[in-house]
Amino acid sequence: MKQEFRIASRGSELALWQTNWVRGELQKRFPEARFETLTIKTTGDKILDVPLAKIGDKGLFTKELDTSLLNGETDFAVHSLKDLPTKLPEGLAIAAITKRWDARDVLISRSGEVLVDLPKGARVATGSLRRRSQLLHFRPDFEILEIRGNLNTRFRKFDEADWDAMILAAAGVERLGWGERISEKISTDILLPAVGQGSLAILCREEDDATLEFLINMEDRESMLAARAERSLMRTLEGGCQVPIGAHAVVSEKGISLAGCVCSLDGRTLVRDSVSSETHDDPENLGAVLAGKLLENGAREILREIFGKDSR
Repeated sequence: MKQEFRIASRGSELALWQTNWVRGELQKRFPEARFETLTIKTTGDKILDVPLAKIGDKGLFTKELDTSLLNGETDFAVHSLKDLPTKLPEGLAIAAITKRWDARDVLISRSGEVLVDLPKGARVATGSLRRRSQLLHFRPDFEILEIRGNLNTRFRKFDEADWDAMILAAAGVERLGWGERISEKISTDILLPAVGQGSLAILCREEDDATLEFLINMEDRESMLAARAERSLMRTLEGGCQVPIGAHAVVSEKGISLAGCVCSLDGRTLVRDSVSSETHDDPENLGAVLAGKLLENGAREILREIFGKDSR
């Protein structure tokens, strides 16, 4: 079995935490293996003053790492699954999806208020169109502010500003030890998470059989099935950073349930539905079926408005 691996990682504290966690778990299983981590700055890390939806898609946070893999400079990369585009660059594959953390979004508020108790016209910061749109659907009175940067930067900006609250992913906040700052874990009935939120994806070259065989030890089956269903929904809707799409799959012994939504940018129109299956056999089909229902129920018009053209 292959013994030495070079890992590509973004340089943020959260990205390095995630990489080091995967590295540590693999080291426990294979004490003889040796690892080297190479930090790489991505386009998304460099451009911090422009909303994500205006500068590109999810590949903003992965392209440079993908290149290092394809060039053979590194062997695998660890990503937040929600940052991965549904169509991977040719030659790359997801080797494993780790056990999912809490998939929900969380509220960080100035005085510990929960979402329903924030004052009328509260100023709430987020860098996500998905969060912005669903928040405005729930509370049209909110003033939504744009925020970019890694978690450290966002907490610093929040503490220095006069905003009432900001929204972040539970997984990142808790991984970095800031759980005490959480005012509320927001119900998925109000805010459906991003596709894959809470899971880590480990990427490597598609033809690197030795690395694939090594990394499969990190796979969590339930999280993998949930990710396949959610990513199929996103792929069928042809969504990305520019489209407010939420999804949440739950896997049990009885099968898979999947909820999804598409929301207009102003939050006025939200199309939401759910489907379920009694088996684990075809999560991709489940995602495609739900996408079809959403499109029939009004998501097609929302997507047409966003893209200025028809959707599938």
